[in-house]
Amino acid sequence: MNDDELLRYSRQIMLPDFDIAGQEKLLAAKVLIVGLGGLGSPVALYLAAAGVGELWLVDHDDVDLSNLQRQIAHRHVDIGRAKVASASDAIRAINPSARVNTIHEKLQGVLLDDAVRAVDLVVDCSDNFSTRFALNAACWKNKKPLISGAAIRSEGQLLVIDSRVENSPCYRCLYDDAVDDEQLSCAQNGVLAPIVGIIGTLQALETIKVLAQYGEPAIGKLQIFDGKALEWRSLTLKKNQDCPVCGVSH
Repeated sequence: MNDDELLRYSRQIMLPDFDIAGQEKLLAAKVLIVGLGGLGSPVALYLAAAGVGELWLVDHDDVDLSNLQRQIAHRHVDIGRAKVASASDAIRAINPSARVNTIHEKLQGVLLDDAVRAVDLVVDCSDNFSTRFALNAACWKNKKPLISGAAIRSEGQLLVIDSRVENSPCYRCLYDDAVDDEQLSCAQNGVLAPIVGIIGTLQALETIKVLAQYGEPAIGKLQIFDGKALEWRSLTLKKNQDCPVCGVSH
């Protein structure tokens, strides 16, 4: 690290269990962020600010007026622009030294597999189950940690998945493929703006913990947040031995 980096990240470096070693791990890390909406916005901005060296931004969508209530990486002047371009500008405004790559299309097939393989960790900030299932399968296959978040109405959830850890469950252990995207979409149900900020910020925190080997990541612990009551529940998610992704026969 040079003098500017030592000063920029000094408040993290001074943490006894983090130190220069933890910061160097962040600077060397590559993270894939899928979805630059309500969750992906705080994830991208906080990871850039914290010093993650290389960020891969994925979103096929463009900025819409209805996004601006909660998607803080985008501004009014960005309406009509690709979200990955808008978020990239926001990241560089915070940390010019951050390396940013963008993919303005849906991740699927070979592109998905190649993108997951090229990074150290994946943050799932998508808004539909088909993408979540595909990311989960690709991360499990390629032995990459996955930080999954979701938010709707005034509720949110967080799950850390790491196939490198014995007995870690995967996202498919939590949901089967019969779930309905429409019933659980913000477009159909709405979402309170700060809820995505809370969950997205926690996704960024868990990402930093995994990459820097700091503290104890919440692997296999489903964190459920109720914004109306300001209450948290933590449920231990057990591996489904018959899971088609991570079960014993796979």
